[in-house]
Amino acid sequence: MRIAISVEGQTEEEFIRKVLAVHLREREVDPTPIVLGAGRRGPQGGNVSTQRLAGDMARLFPNFDAVSSLVDFYGFRGKGEKSSEELEREIGNALKDRLASNWREDRVLPYVQRHEFEGLLFSDVDAFARSINATADAVDGLRRVRCEFSTPEDINDNASTAPSKRIKRQIPGYQKVRDGTLVAQATGMDRLLAECPRFCAWVRALESLGK
Repeated sequence: MRIAISVEGQTEEEFIRKVLAVHLREREVDPTPIVLGAGRRGPQGGNVSTQRLAGDMARLFPNFDAVSSLVDFYGFRGKGEKSSEELEREIGNALKDRLASNWREDRVLPYVQRHEFEGLLFSDVDAFARSINATADAVDGLRRVRCEFSTPEDINDNASTAPSKRIKRQIPGYQKVRDGTLVAQATGMDRLLAECPRFCAWVRALESLGK
């Protein structure tokens, strides 16, 4: 089962290629991350909106068995007071309009990560030490953040307290694309799925495509 996943940028692209794909291919699902806007004129990545995502996913749909997305709730344009779940429904409805008679509900899985991809990395803060040699003080600081929230996905998206901002505060040299993937690999999919219920539900939905 070949699935295209429209992603916000290189961080998500690397995560899918080096972590999620390894997990899914064991279940006969082959994900291909494609940066939003790739293959078109103009800027690629970022600038995430319902219509931009729906346009990209509709363009990819004819060449794959299914389409999905991995973008952050943080920075999602025009979200207003909508929740991640409401944005996912909005993306699905916009895509349904574009696909018309080709619409397949079982082959369209919009996903918006609450609040930010880096929230997943709080599933095991010790992985920062194992993968990128974070100091004990930095890990302790990240652990204090994690203890404030029920799940890593609840770490909020305020401009100064988003997960990536909290990581950078403890580890100033943190590089999103390189280090994010290394930490996720050190954490492992089992721990990510156990700690992050929304992420887990999405991955299980992707797994089901291979059955």
